[in-house]
Amino acid sequence: MRATAAVLPALLMALVAPLTACGAGSAVSDYGKVIKGSKGATVQVRVRPGQRFSLAVPDNPSVGDSWELAEVPDAKVASFISKERESEGDAPGSGGTSYFVFNGKRPGTTEVRLFDCWRCGQARTPSTEDSRQQSGEAIFAVTVAE
Repeated sequence: MRATAAVLPALLMALVAPLTACGAGSAVSDYGKVIKGSKGATVQVRVRPGQRFSLAVPDNPSVGDSWELAEVPDAKVASFISKERESEGDAPGSGGTSYFVFNGKRPGTTEVRLFDCWRCGQARTPSTEDSRQQSGEAIFAVTVAE
C-alpha cells in the first residue's frame, strides 16, 4: 500500500504538468487565417463555414491602447472564441498585436467592430479630448460563404 501512496503524487504531477505548460497563457494556439485591420479602416473578410480566423490590430497597452470587441457579430455567421495578444519584444513598452479569434459558422454576412479606447483606463469611454481623438474603431465586414 505504501508504494501506491508514493506513486500517486508523481502520477498526478505527470498529468498536471502538461496542462500548466500549454499555450503560455494563451487560450488558443491556432489563429487560423489572420486579417489585419487598423483604426479608421474597414476591411473585407471572406471565410468558409468552419474556418477559424483572427482579426488583428496593432496595439501597445503601455502607451494607452486598449482594444475590445465593441459589437458581437451575428453568432449564426461567426462565433467569437477568444482575444489573444502577442508582444513584439520583451522590453517594457514593446508594442504588439491583439488577435480576436473567431470561427466561421453558416453562410451569411456580419460586421465585427473593435474599439480602441485610448488611455481610458477602467472608464471604457474617452474622458479627455486627446483620448477622444486617439480612440477609434477598426471595422471588419465578414462574409462566410461556401
